[in-house]
Amino acid sequence: MLYSELNVPGEIRRAVERMGFVELTEVQEKAIPPMMAGKDIIAKAPTGTGKTCAFGIPLLVDLNRQSDKTQALILAPTRELAQQITDDLRDLAHFLPEVRIACVYGGQAITKQFDQLKKGAQIIVATPGRLMDHMKRRTVHLDSVTRVVLDEADEMLDMGFYKDVTRILDALKNKRQLGMFSATISREVMDIGWLYQRDAEEITVQPVEQSMPKITQYSIETTGRNKLADLAAIIVDNQYERVIVFCNTKYTTGMLSNQLSRLNFNVDCLHGDLSQAERNAIMGRFKGGKLPVLIATDVAARGIDVEDVDCVVNYDLPTSNEYYTHRIGRTGRAKKEGVAYILYMPDEKKRLKEMVRLTRNKVIPLHFDANRKLVEGEAGESQPAEESPISTPPGPRRHRR
Repeated sequence: MLYSELNVPGEIRRAVERMGFVELTEVQEKAIPPMMAGKDIIAKAPTGTGKTCAFGIPLLVDLNRQSDKTQALILAPTRELAQQITDDLRDLAHFLPEVRIACVYGGQAITKQFDQLKKGAQIIVATPGRLMDHMKRRTVHLDSVTRVVLDEADEMLDMGFYKDVTRILDALKNKRQLGMFSATISREVMDIGWLYQRDAEEITVQPVEQSMPKITQYSIETTGRNKLADLAAIIVDNQYERVIVFCNTKYTTGMLSNQLSRLNFNVDCLHGDLSQAERNAIMGRFKGGKLPVLIATDVAARGIDVEDVDCVVNYDLPTSNEYYTHRIGRTGRAKKEGVAYILYMPDEKKRLKEMVRLTRNKVIPLHFDANRKLVEGEAGESQPAEESPISTPPGPRRHRR
């Protein structure tokens, strides 16, 4: 279905066209009509399938733009995702200047958010903890909220926000619609559905090949001594211009950032201890193409929505299978091709194989030959008489250190 065929105000169609979208994705085609009809929905869809437009368009269509009262609430698990949703909604409302959207989250001075809320926001995007703070201070008024969306519901409830979410939903006395969007349907997601939805329409978007990002995945066995050199070689030899490197701890992100800086890489790191101003500045540089290498923890993974990420490197083996899926999903977006690498230690080989099996990914083993060139196959395997380097993976070149 084309956006031009969608029965929405012309201002929204123009905004979508300005954003470069022509066809609805599967989740948009399945979710927009029932949401515009006012039905509760529970949608299971992979990350990166266009969920923000799927719920954002119906919310904007239903909005009374002449009223200053808050009519719609969107809850997200992390500040990065809340900010990304807000940016996308403001793009959708580009030709609706009377629409005001407030974004409230932890890590930013709460007094700054008072001003946003005092001006009147028809839509609030929030993390549960910070919204609860505003509710206790009576700086937010949710009496007129009729539509609620939980984005990345599984992640939000898994992070320990179950009680906050239920308290927020209990406080919304005039709620008419609850939409839940989730990569998986966990027991906690089902519980919220049973408690707060009525005759919800269930939507499932399978990660079929046509909609799956095209990501070529490689694994490289390494050691503590060679790990940094291997990472540097991956970036330099392939001339990647925009790379995200994932680590398991904030300590490792800082250490690795310093090590790569000493090797003259233009690099910075993103983790939970940074102030919001610092995080925004780093993400602005990365999105603007001024920061070729970004090192991040999984806390930041869901909030990074940047097109044209050439390559993702798992510097540390992910602690969960879902984290691996979310990490590699940062590349190969918008129907483009991407590349992902996993660096692993010899004692992590069993865990790697199990992760690959359970996530149903195809991962090609590589190793560095005597000339420090990457070739297919694991180190120590019998190789042809003349090993040939792997074909150059997809992605733009001209890497800037």
